[in-house]
Amino acid sequence: MDRTDVGALVQSAVDGDTAAWKALVDGLSPLVWSVVRAHRLSDADGHEVYQTVWFRFAQHLGRIREPHKAGSWLASTARNECLKVIKSLRRLTPTDDPLLLDRASEDLTPEQSVLDSEEAAAQSERVRFLWQEFEALGERCRQLLRVLIASPPPSYQEVSAALGIAVGSIGPMRQRCLRRLRARLDARGAL
Repeated sequence: MDRTDVGALVQSAVDGDTAAWKALVDGLSPLVWSVVRAHRLSDADGHEVYQTVWFRFAQHLGRIREPHKAGSWLASTARNECLKVIKSLRRLTPTDDPLLLDRASEDLTPEQSVLDSEEAAAQSERVRFLWQEFEALGERCRQLLRVLIASPPPSYQEVSAALGIAVGSIGPMRQRCLRRLRARLDARGAL
């Protein structure tokens, strides 16, 4: 995207133009993804960074001093978020020592170990069903629910700014989306 186009789109997005916001996301997402991929994060971590970058951009949209340099801002933020994830991963120490992996296992009977394993498999299957049905929801519902489950949770004003939804519509829309998700899961027998 041309810098002057980016600057104009940022200004329009600040003024509440959702088409301008969509054009920014569509035009600059490849840039954000290229930075994320360059850091070789897992798919889950990469998607988390991608969402965080766009959320931060929405938070700071009205405060960006040089709107024509929004691409640079996004690339820099993506890099910083990737480095945060990489730093947090360094705190984990991979090991294959069973004594370090699960000290509590010494207290479990073989029967309890089997039951725990079966429960973990069933929970994993429920989570898989949940995400399949989540992906089948409409784009607006997926966007809203993804933003609302962020940690720490954003305020409704932040959600409104990020997604272009009126503050008073967020709660009802959230309820409708969750009802749809529950109905899909009930129909599948996943709950």
